[in-house]
Amino acid sequence: MEQLPLLLGRAGKYLTVAEFTDMLRGMLEEVFPDVWLAGEISGCKQQPSGHIYFTLKDGEAVISCVAYRSAVRYLKFKPRDGVAVLARGRVDIWPPSGRYQLIVEALEPQGQGALQAAFEKLKNTLAAEGLFDSAVKKPLPPLPQRVGIITSPTGAVIQDMLRILDQRFSGLHLRLYPVAVQGEGSADQICQALEYFSESGWADVVILARGGGSLEDLWSFNEERVARAIRASTVPVISAVGHETDYTIADFAADMRAPTPSAAADLVIQSKSRLSERLSHLEQRLHQRAQFGIAQLGKRLYERGMERAALLLRRRLGRLQQWNDEQDFQLQSRMRALVQRHHRGLDQLSSRLRNLDVRIQLSQAARRKQALDARLVAAMQNRLGRAKHSLSQDAVRLEQLSPLKILERGYALVLKEDGRLVKSRSDVKTGDDVSIRLAQDVVAAKIR
Repeated sequence: MEQLPLLLGRAGKYLTVAEFTDMLRGMLEEVFPDVWLAGEISGCKQQPSGHIYFTLKDGEAVISCVAYRSAVRYLKFKPRDGVAVLARGRVDIWPPSGRYQLIVEALEPQGQGALQAAFEKLKNTLAAEGLFDSAVKKPLPPLPQRVGIITSPTGAVIQDMLRILDQRFSGLHLRLYPVAVQGEGSADQICQALEYFSESGWADVVILARGGGSLEDLWSFNEERVARAIRASTVPVISAVGHETDYTIADFAADMRAPTPSAAADLVIQSKSRLSERLSHLEQRLHQRAQFGIAQLGKRLYERGMERAALLLRRRLGRLQQWNDEQDFQLQSRMRALVQRHHRGLDQLSSRLRNLDVRIQLSQAARRKQALDARLVAAMQNRLGRAKHSLSQDAVRLEQLSPLKILERGYALVLKEDGRLVKSRSDVKTGDDVSIRLAQDVVAAKIR
């Protein structure tokens, strides 16, 4: 069968039935996330899956209802036909049939309607005052040393909490303030207990707890004075009243709600084993960071020492080169002076020979002059060559003595943490941290 499109505007866009149903479901969930309906149960059936299906009706209308298995175990009573109830849940649409239904999360006999109405009225009033705002709630201490407990001194609740707290963190300081958790005068006792822990300042955190029950059984925790006493407390308060699906005014007013008293014992403090593991992990990280920091510092100090040695070596070579330049300059100056003196002597001889006018003597004098000039030039070149050769040998010897040159031949320097050179086995002991200087890098090591 051809699906008919749902037109939306002039552009001809449309939604499928599934898309339209999802939109309606989202709108219903947003508008009716938590509603209470009064009516009579009919057609009640429990399936093998554990879900319970029934209809809720009054004189004019009916609505399909389903309680999923996860919620059935928390219902106050087992639903049956003909019973007038108050059903709490959220509105949903079942797409295969296109019908709307109520997903039931709580179910109470309709005789409790007056209490439920009073509960909703007080809840709305206190919420409007900002009594439940997260901004006014106090954070729980991460490691409380003293925990106050407000509950009945008899019954399974206090025993379960004491057992769990001892398992998680043995030796924790606990103080029980015994109160009646239901009936006449119980709300006053709860307020007195909260005031005691608030004024004494003994506890780091307080747990207000009791087991499950009907709305009437839990009513002491729905009293306005209890909610205001919780908010007035100077000590953070954990509310652990009833089962997971039970909600009281104390839950909304408390700094934290625990679904059960046992869960409150789990929430109030981390287990000692987990804390020990975390501290061990943090200690290990701190030790590693400290070792890394020391190694980096040692590396920087060593590099600075090597840079200092290289700088001194370069300065030594520079001074030697400067001394060689000075010697060369002085040698050239002396050679020029010597040549000038010989030239003056030759000039004098030439003048005397010209006066004597003897050709043979003059020719001989000229040959002696040339020979002398040649010897002087040869002497100058020989002395300059010896000076350059000496300088080259000095530079080679300095380069061979350089610690960097030694490292390039495969040797290494072993230095202690304080930067001192290890010269023998007696300079170190087992467990000492050392650094090994190679030609191009530094390696951290430990003496074994």
